[in-house]
Amino acid sequence: MTAEAHNWFAYADENLAVARLALKSGYYNACLQNIQQAVEKFLKAALLSKNATFEKTHSIETLNRQLVAVGVDTQLTEEECELLDTIYLPSKYPMGSALPDFNPDEEIGQQCVEIANKVRQAVQPLIT
Repeated sequence: MTAEAHNWFAYADENLAVARLALKSGYYNACLQNIQQAVEKFLKAALLSKNATFEKTHSIETLNRQLVAVGVDTQLTEEECELLDTIYLPSKYPMGSALPDFNPDEEIGQQCVEIANKVRQAVQPLIT
């Protein structure tokens, strides 16, 4: 494990903790923003732990594919990657722009928290 991988993992944990607080408080956009960032950082930490480089991307699908290529099973399904990639922009910016309609709620927030928890558990052994 590298110090850099450990730092990425710690930042991901912080994003996950904030997402849980936001979900509990009913701030669903903030929850989703932090979930996406947590999963992205967990995946980047795992890549670093395998001495793999990663491109500058926010795409969960791309990062997951890179991990699969180096033999890491993140437990993410294609549908979960797509979901996390789909919520990235709409959770960051208000509707009324060129973005698709998106109204997050508690159910999607909880679903995404569970996905992030699963990814955390899958990659943690690589970090510690």
